[in-house]
Amino acid sequence: MAKLILTLDGSYINEYTLSHPRTTIGRKSTNHIHLDNLAVSGEHAVVIKQGSDFFIEDLDSTNGTRLNHSVIKKQLLKNDDVIELGRFNLTFLADAANNGDAFEKTMMVHPSVFDTKLHQSQSEVKPATAPNPSNGIASHSTSVQISESETQPSTVGKVQVLSGANIGRELVLNKALTTLGKTGVQVAVITKRPGGYFLTHVEGKVLPVVNGVSIGVQARALADHDVIELAGVKMEFYLANA
Repeated sequence: MAKLILTLDGSYINEYTLSHPRTTIGRKSTNHIHLDNLAVSGEHAVVIKQGSDFFIEDLDSTNGTRLNHSVIKKQLLKNDDVIELGRFNLTFLADAANNGDAFEKTMMVHPSVFDTKLHQSQSEVKPATAPNPSNGIASHSTSVQISESETQPSTVGKVQVLSGANIGRELVLNKALTTLGKTGVQVAVITKRPGGYFLTHVEGKVLPVVNGVSIGVQARALADHDVIELAGVKMEFYLANA
């Protein structure tokens, strides 16, 4: 099912499945996605489900709604589109069954994604309702507040390829959401959350394996030196000094 990934200044906050005909976003607590910040209007925007399509519509908000940096009134959503409301970003992930080639084909095919630079978030996020670490998906409205205090993470997650053509290459997990795998075969995402890094299955009949055991359908917390098997490639997750 299609979902929205909520981030603030690059830090993961929560996930929302788009199961309602209209998913409302705004500062009022009655919204499905409640963003408690003055830059967000009481009833700021809405995601409308029409068949297999989803549209984002601005509800005459004070500061407007941006999609991929452009101000919009109403726009069809495509996979990986980013909705911007103040300092919040909502990344749209389409249903894998209708997604075609929208995901990156594979991180092994695109070695340019292996970047050794780390961009650290400068803000601490305090969700009023913490996401369930077992699945990271909210089934009800969630309030999110911004704290102005700054934090510096002491460690950062990395993935090193252990087999295949790109053996030895490293990927720094400095984004809130990193897509891994091969479209049409097996796709998973690693999400960066306040509680650590989590691996979640997205596409494919075969589930990812960590340390020789299938992760199942729920998000799995990653530990230092876990070995991930995905799309025929082995890779090691580890924590490094930031």
